[in-house]
Amino acid sequence: MPFSADDHRFMARALQLAQRGLYGTTPNPRVGCVIVRGGSAVGEGWHERAGAPHAEVHALAAAGAEARGATAYVSLEPCAHHGLTAPCADALVAAGIGRVVVAMQDPNPLVAGRGIALLSQSGIAVELGLLEGEARELNIGFVSRMTRSRPWVRMKLAASLDGKTALNNGKSRWITGAAARRDGHAWRARACAVLTGIGTVRDDDPRLTVREVDTPRQPLRIVIDSRLETPLDAKVLEGGGVLIAAAVNDSDRIRALREKGAEVVVLPNVAGKVELGALMQELARRGINEVHVEAGHKLNGSLLREGLVDELLVYLAPHLIGNAARGMFDLPELQDLAGRRELKIHDLRMVDQDVRVIARIV
Repeated sequence: MPFSADDHRFMARALQLAQRGLYGTTPNPRVGCVIVRGGSAVGEGWHERAGAPHAEVHALAAAGAEARGATAYVSLEPCAHHGLTAPCADALVAAGIGRVVVAMQDPNPLVAGRGIALLSQSGIAVELGLLEGEARELNIGFVSRMTRSRPWVRMKLAASLDGKTALNNGKSRWITGAAARRDGHAWRARACAVLTGIGTVRDDDPRLTVREVDTPRQPLRIVIDSRLETPLDAKVLEGGGVLIAAAVNDSDRIRALREKGAEVVVLPNVAGKVELGALMQELARRGINEVHVEAGHKLNGSLLREGLVDELLVYLAPHLIGNAARGMFDLPELQDLAGRRELKIHDLRMVDQDVRVIARIV
């Protein structure tokens, strides 16, 4: 049976509610729920943070007795296992919900259809797949971690129209305008971690914190620093919440960084650099869903060559810098266009006077 206009409207509302958890649910997915009776919403809820009640629990509490026989619209399959909270599928059954419309199945192996099966076995009509694409986009990092055992990696770049990210001397402030920088902070805020390299730490001394938007938590800050060269007075070390990924096991330097509040992991590859693939697996193990990369052309190129980048978030400013300036990626020269890397434009829009391009690796 096709979904009705009301079905679309209420699921769109559930997704809108889920969006409110954009910055705070890590490592959990963003989920919204609407309880509808007689064509009107009688309860709404969204998941705010890990350990807090799930969206369905909030919506059922708001609906009260009116939940009996009602329809629940949920942006992700209700959980059927005990984690930090009780199973939401059980709560829907206990409330006497008559019908559940689910945007997408939960990719978490602990759920993965079990919630839908529990509802169906309890006599509740379940319909799946309404606005599934939108629901998947909202939790693209969670899906990546559950299905690929690595986070969704989004690489942010600010460049001139001729593709230059900094002068040859390393100066890059500011290529894009204030509106683009605020937009970039919103993307930082939704990520679980912000990643950079030691070159950027030396050249720019960034904090890598979210400052332009309100957020209930700061992402983990990660520095790729093969030889443990991060200065102890670097701004990125202020306030803790920093992970240094190294390739050498220098106990003195590790001790000094730990005294500054940083955590150090040593993940060397055969070339004496950080094994980037192993780092991504480690981040997934820690519950990191989305990684936001703000690095220089060398680390950008390394991540691309290793096949670890999923999405490019590029802000192009309306000016030219010149050939001697630094480019976006350190990649080997091609002898044939057949070797070029294919991208698919996912989104294209203006942010004040800058152009924002979101492109995904094919």
